[in-house]
Amino acid sequence: MQTIDDVLHKLDEIIAHCVQQDSRAAYFAVLYRRVTQRVKDGIARGEFEDNARMEKLDVLFAGRYFEAYDQYASGGQPTQCWLLAFQAAGESQPIILQHLLLGINAHINLDLGLAAVETVGTQPLESLKNDFYAINRILAELVDGVKGNLGAVSPAFGWLMPLARRYDEKLLSFSIDIARDGAWKFAQRLYASPDRQQLIAERDERIALLGGALAHPGKWLAFLLRLIRLAEWRSVAANTRLLAAVPAASGGRAPSL
Repeated sequence: MQTIDDVLHKLDEIIAHCVQQDSRAAYFAVLYRRVTQRVKDGIARGEFEDNARMEKLDVLFAGRYFEAYDQYASGGQPTQCWLLAFQAAGESQPIILQHLLLGINAHINLDLGLAAVETVGTQPLESLKNDFYAINRILAELVDGVKGNLGAVSPAFGWLMPLARRYDEKLLSFSIDIARDGAWKFAQRLYASPDRQQLIAERDERIALLGGALAHPGKWLAFLLRLIRLAEWRSVAANTRLLAAVPAASGGRAPSL
């Protein structure tokens, strides 16, 4: 896989396969396709400090997701945080937002730091920081658009989630901005580490624990999520089409959940 077009093609294949298999893994895949298309458009407009390097980062970053997806699909063992996300995709309890956040959790908190270090090779890691943060801003914008318009996909989401804000739960406090900062610190540690495999294993374990809190929140929030889930009655195929059509955020950030 060499180009962003290759990434888009692979994502189309994954989305089609997930829809065919009635797998909720389609939800993250369709969001990620939108991120990738937005990065491609940004490269065409010359938005990044180093547009050729941004394409390399995008391809390597996506490759981490593809590797995990293919490993799980073939009965192999992906990283713990991706294993949790893919297992949840086969369950009926998590709501659409949980599926999105489980994918984001694994992909930003583990994969992005790995892709950044691989992208720069022996070049200074700090040279990548601005474009590293840029790809996160794009993801945050698109996730904000989904959050702000999730009522089109999940009818009960808009009026039940405010009731859940009083509970101190990982699901509600998850922040892409915080994840991004943690991912950059991880990349810095990884870049300087003489024992990268051990560091990766430790990081994966911690991120999987966070994913567990996202997938299985406390009992009161879990009760509200079950009510939201009852209203998410559409098929995976229908929800995927709706997610693909949700408008991106414009003119500011959506209210934080």
